[in-house]
Amino acid sequence: MSERLQQKLAERAAQGNLRVLKTTSGLTDFCSNDYLGLARSEKLQQLIRREEANFNHLPLGATGSRLLSGNHPLFEELETIVAGYHKGESALLFNSGYMANVGLLSALPQRGDTVFYDEASHASMKDGLRLSFAKSYSFRHNDVTDLQQKLKHATGQIFVVVEAVYSMDGDKAPLQELAIVCEEHNAALIVDEAHAVGLYGPNGQGLTVALGLQDKVFAQVITYGKAMGNHGAAIVGPNVLRDYLVNYSRAFIYTTGLPKHALLALKCAYSLLPQLQPERERVKKLAAQLYGQLNTIKGIRCTPADSVILSVFVDDAVQLKPLALALQQQGFDVRPVLSPTVPIGKERLRVIVHAYNTEEEIVGLVQAITNNL
Repeated sequence: MSERLQQKLAERAAQGNLRVLKTTSGLTDFCSNDYLGLARSEKLQQLIRREEANFNHLPLGATGSRLLSGNHPLFEELETIVAGYHKGESALLFNSGYMANVGLLSALPQRGDTVFYDEASHASMKDGLRLSFAKSYSFRHNDVTDLQQKLKHATGQIFVVVEAVYSMDGDKAPLQELAIVCEEHNAALIVDEAHAVGLYGPNGQGLTVALGLQDKVFAQVITYGKAMGNHGAAIVGPNVLRDYLVNYSRAFIYTTGLPKHALLALKCAYSLLPQLQPERERVKKLAAQLYGQLNTIKGIRCTPADSVILSVFVDDAVQLKPLALALQQQGFDVRPVLSPTVPIGKERLRVIVHAYNTEEEIVGLVQAITNNL
């Protein structure tokens, strides 16, 4: 068996795509999903410590699944906060964004139903659909016309699954158009807000709320490992969806609940999120500056124009790994994204801008890329 595994690893290494774990402490962060800096916020840490003193009566860990020994009032208090914040009837917490997508999409679509998902959807969505008995089909990225053509062949209950902001490309889903199409076909629209929460909406509620579509979206997946600076996820939707998932989502039923610290951290992060409008404006301004400067470099194409997640494409993808290594050696944490994470031919540097980055760091990164091409 070990020989078989080694052969698979050797094949990937020969393709130049072998993944390894690494640490890059001390580098200027253009890599993490900590868009607003909450993961490093001293103010958030102080709030958490203050809250923990009020919950000493609770065990550190949930001690079991929430259907057994693991539920307590703090879970339900936080779920009430989450539902209200994202303008839904109710919310159900999961242990990660991955588990939320798997738990939702494996349980909700039934045999005989049809799911259409954007081809650029996150791996967790695709994995959830693999576990479902429904038929599932991809449609071209952000192509509503292609979706409409494929909807003609749907059977049973129809679901349309998209990300609000795509994790690799950084572009937004055409949610308003999708909502209209879903209404016409009586389809349930499911939106993963992982990379939109914190950045969009009057208080960072996400793109669904920013566009006023909360009544048109059946379920929002709210992930906490990005701009919220924490861990875990929630599914926001109607009360009947929450009750259904409690009964049928194996990813919820058969897992230990989140620990006390994670719940308190999320409660505190939600209390800070409305105050972070200056950070939301700053990170978008810095990203626009970086986008403009990168597109002046010969041999570089940077997209999209209005995102804090930027994809930097070079003429020859073979350059990406040595370019990223050179940037890291010069103090900038930038990573290449290669196949199979993205399709062959769409390899890129994935550059993420944060509210705590400076204009000097932006200029320095642009200069370093220019010098190492």
